[in-house]
Amino acid sequence: MLEKRPQVPKEQYIDTDYFIYCLEAVDDVEVEHISEVEKSLEDLVMQYGVASIYKTCDTIEGLEDSLNALILDDHHFKDYEIIYLIMEGEANSICLNDYYYSLQEIAEIFEGRLTGKILHFSNAKVLDLDQEEAQYFLDVTGAKAISGYGNSSNGITSSNLDKAFFNLFAADDNMFTVVEELHKKHYGVCKLLDFRLYY
Repeated sequence: MLEKRPQVPKEQYIDTDYFIYCLEAVDDVEVEHISEVEKSLEDLVMQYGVASIYKTCDTIEGLEDSLNALILDDHHFKDYEIIYLIMEGEANSICLNDYYYSLQEIAEIFEGRLTGKILHFSNAKVLDLDQEEAQYFLDVTGAKAISGYGNSSNGITSSNLDKAFFNLFAADDNMFTVVEELHKKHYGVCKLLDFRLYY
């Protein structure tokens, strides 16, 4: 059974017009457990007042259903500036249940449906795209940018840097100012993990 989550009073939210939509790849969506990512997102609310929705998926269909539910059924979709993906994979692919899907395939699934969004990958997977791959993804989906890390964990999870990134966005929606500020405040970790933004 899932443990009860702490309820955060409304007045603790800095800006309820801004949400993170988080999707984590798991081995089996039927198995309930509280992941590190969920705890990290709870911290995000408590520390910074940035609200989020957390879902899991274990197949490409699950990924598609979750994002479709967000895009088609959630009337607040425009308020989700960042879609946060915690998935393993390689430079230009994600891995779901031992199957690899290229970002090109993902782009085709969500053609024209991610307009204005930033897809942010945790460092569970390295993000390494050439200009053509990045441009294709952005052109096909309409996304504003793709961000992530060029180095895998090296024993360090990107969750604290991810939270700082999301918090900066809550205060300022200028992507370039946010990235500049992130590098200023967290230069060492940005460099270690090789923070990247494709736009």
